[in-house]
Amino acid sequence: MRPLSRLAARLSVFAVLSFVIARPQAAAQSPPQTELAAAGATFPAPIYQKWFAAFAEKHSDIRINYDAVGSENGIQRFGKGEVDFAATDMPLSDEMLALLGRKAFHFATVLGAVVPVYNVSGLQRDLRFTPEILAAIYLGKITKWNDPQIRAVNHGAALPNAEIAVVYRSDGSGTTFVWTDYLSKVSSEWKTAVGTGPAVHWPVGSSGEHNEGVAQRVQETPNSIGYVEFIYAIQHKLNFGSVRNSAGRFIQADLPSLTAAGTSAGMGADFRISITNAAGRDSYPIATFTWFLLPQAFNEAAKKAAVVDLLHWVLSSGQKECSALGYAPLPDEIAARESQLVDSMKP
Repeated sequence: MRPLSRLAARLSVFAVLSFVIARPQAAAQSPPQTELAAAGATFPAPIYQKWFAAFAEKHSDIRINYDAVGSENGIQRFGKGEVDFAATDMPLSDEMLALLGRKAFHFATVLGAVVPVYNVSGLQRDLRFTPEILAAIYLGKITKWNDPQIRAVNHGAALPNAEIAVVYRSDGSGTTFVWTDYLSKVSSEWKTAVGTGPAVHWPVGSSGEHNEGVAQRVQETPNSIGYVEFIYAIQHKLNFGSVRNSAGRFIQADLPSLTAAGTSAGMGADFRISITNAAGRDSYPIATFTWFLLPQAFNEAAKKAAVVDLLHWVLSSGQKECSALGYAPLPDEIAARESQLVDSMKP
């Protein structure tokens, strides 16, 4: 097991989990006047739960209930009007937005990453992965850990002559979208044979539900590889490798490399962008923004006012809490533009 990073040294797993399950005391003492229901991505669930609890402490008349069910499920609930807003790790296409049945816009919240995690005994160093290796493993073309391609970029590593056990997400998820979006950009064979999406037909492997399920399966399965959100790899003390970026450098996910990816490409007017395989010498290549999916019109004035207050808080106090949980805050330019969007939503 690789030593924890400097980030992990500052991160208390128990503190993170307590935020996930905690509910503000004020809410239990007096019923809130406004309740907001949200559902979606597991990727940012730790920071969202912390945000919503901290926001409720400042606004005792508002309660936000968040159900971390995966991006695909959250989007479906949003489209059916079952939640007030959703959370997604994938930017919705024009076609997907048209199918929602309600007009919506994206609101970027933080930067995160997806990392390749593995369980290979006897290793005394972190593994390196090229885009070609990751695509070939998930296509079933590289089947053993001591394959020449893996050995070539991991000189001196004690790689066993063992079959690679591939693990993937069983549920429709933004994490899977980010992973497959990256593989589609770096491998034409993957793009043609499998493609990009929150759920795909996997050529090989076995599944786990949500990030936790994949992490657990990797921990329990010798000689396995999977993909999880960066913060989950830290929480579960999983080994995660560095990935060769578009500049040819092997980069391991950390806050500076996520920030570099986030600032490497210009964000569009509607805040929808993919930053996998981003340009830049220091960019981690499997990075992503994550978004709130917000309705353009609210049926209840009180809920609209609550969402406006929440968004202002997210862009100010909320951004200051990102780094402690392993997320990179929004670039200043994007935060400023989103503040203008929030101002336009005011009654």
